[in-house]
Amino acid sequence: MSDTVPTSALRLHSFRALQPGPRLIVTGAVHGNETCGSRAIERLVGELDRGELVLARGCLTLLPITNPLAYRRGQRMGERNLNRNLYPNPLPQDYEDHIANVLCPLLAQHDVLLDLHSFHSAGEPFVMLGPKDNTDELEPFSHAAQEEALALALGPRRIVEGWLPTYAQGVKSRLARTSVADRARLLSVDPRYGVGTTEYMRSQGGYGVTLECGQHDDPQAPEVGWRAIRNTLAMLQMVDAPTPAPVAAPQMLRLTQVIDKLHDDDRFTRAWSSYDPVAEGDAVGVRHDGTPVLAQTDGFIVFPNPAALAGNEWFYFAQASARLGAP
Repeated sequence: MSDTVPTSALRLHSFRALQPGPRLIVTGAVHGNETCGSRAIERLVGELDRGELVLARGCLTLLPITNPLAYRRGQRMGERNLNRNLYPNPLPQDYEDHIANVLCPLLAQHDVLLDLHSFHSAGEPFVMLGPKDNTDELEPFSHAAQEEALALALGPRRIVEGWLPTYAQGVKSRLARTSVADRARLLSVDPRYGVGTTEYMRSQGGYGVTLECGQHDDPQAPEVGWRAIRNTLAMLQMVDAPTPAPVAAPQMLRLTQVIDKLHDDDRFTRAWSSYDPVAEGDAVGVRHDGTPVLAQTDGFIVFPNPAALAGNEWFYFAQASARLGAP
């Protein structure tokens, strides 16, 4: 993306109001080829610097480029996926481990996270929501109401839950078949591999959502991200602005399955976009040996990635959810 971006440090923009309030952190370019969040954050920084927007309460931290190496290379990751297995590592082994050792304490210092991303295939923006309040071992949580309110305030109508339990089931399947050959593959069978920015934020007592602003190159994606930051600041009463109305008639979906690419020659039956509907029995893909990959029930294709590496996520499957009163 840019050979002028330094890879030895993170550039933060920090604003602290004189009046107390929430501590919000907004992150962009966790994946280096997802630059809409960077553009949205830079736009907001300009507004704050010029006095067009004034922080009235609380603390705001803006991190436009979370993974500088991946951003500099214009690719998803530097040496591995930063948004998986995100924990501090006392013995860092790769570039993303060093980032995690800075990013994780930073997240823990805040109350709320808005993480801005984009996706590979065409499709409309959507919000990734965490679990309901629970005391389970996988992802205990007690801020579901606040997180749901944030998700409904961002703007997109489509809201998706179920990330971590779905990924945990995928890990079980992966463990049964994966021969560990390198560190990237080792991480993909770690039960904690599904933990990224929002999951880590919840583990530290905060809450947060991921906003997928649109397709990587969609010129409207930075606008979606910028509007979401403004709406978040207003909803948290960190700026003097009307509280945004919650999105009307949200489409609530739940991830239920992750399907991995098993061979480089596995292929899709068509160019799928995220949230394309499928019916039970529809052929989604074909394995390298000719075995069809069929939809097990009616639902939606999510995050289809024809360029996925063998042994990694190929696509997800989602179904309608009754959460938030959605049909």
